[in-house]
Amino acid sequence: MKKIPLEIVIPIFNEGEKVLKLMQLFEANIKSKFKVLFCYDLDDDNIFLLKEKLKLLSFEIEYIKNPSRGPCSAIKEGFKSGDSECVIVYPADDFLNINILDKMYEEYLNGSHIVAASRFVEGGSMKGCPIIKSIFVRTASFTLYYLSSIPIKDASNGFRLFSRKLLDEVEIESKVGFAYSLELLAKCNRLKYKISEIPAQWEERSEGSSRFKVFKWLPQYLKWYIYGLATTWLRRKKI
Repeated sequence: MKKIPLEIVIPIFNEGEKVLKLMQLFEANIKSKFKVLFCYDLDDDNIFLLKEKLKLLSFEIEYIKNPSRGPCSAIKEGFKSGDSECVIVYPADDFLNINILDKMYEEYLNGSHIVAASRFVEGGSMKGCPIIKSIFVRTASFTLYYLSSIPIKDASNGFRLFSRKLLDEVEIESKVGFAYSLELLAKCNRLKYKISEIPAQWEERSEGSSRFKVFKWLPQYLKWYIYGLATTWLRRKKI
């Protein structure tokens, strides 16, 4: 059987009816052939109440159980479970960026191993972000862009496309939050694989609570931040 060219990994935690709405928008707007992998923590997640409705959609959906807890473990399990040419990690509550998914896939077809959805390039935006989180993500992104060879302006966003070649070649060591995304970016840059970015919109979620835990996740983010700098300044080559 021919592989699906694109898989969209979506970590979920009782996202409710908005997931159904998101999937309906996927069906109406995405032209590339794709499959969705829902990566869930708990067997009683309310996604399963929508399973019959989700079956009516034209694309395939697979449900991937997180062997642990939290987004990092869920996303890594999604990577492991897939076999597509490339994978996009997409937020379950993002209704602003569906229109760029085909563009991300086109960038992959043009040779990119990472395509970053960027809030900090012309045409991108970040609105309503809590001040501590904003300082953290902007400082990390801007300093890596200007002080390292990482060629994109938004280093910290977890919303990205990754090639299967990169995922197969690189071991993901991160264990918390969305540190895996910065890790893969730093390792991809060290391998000198092509990295590109396209503008994306971001707004602080209006329902529920954010799962972004700045201080808890900071040590692993710092590890890959330093790794990114070391690639440039210490001429480190080995992965």
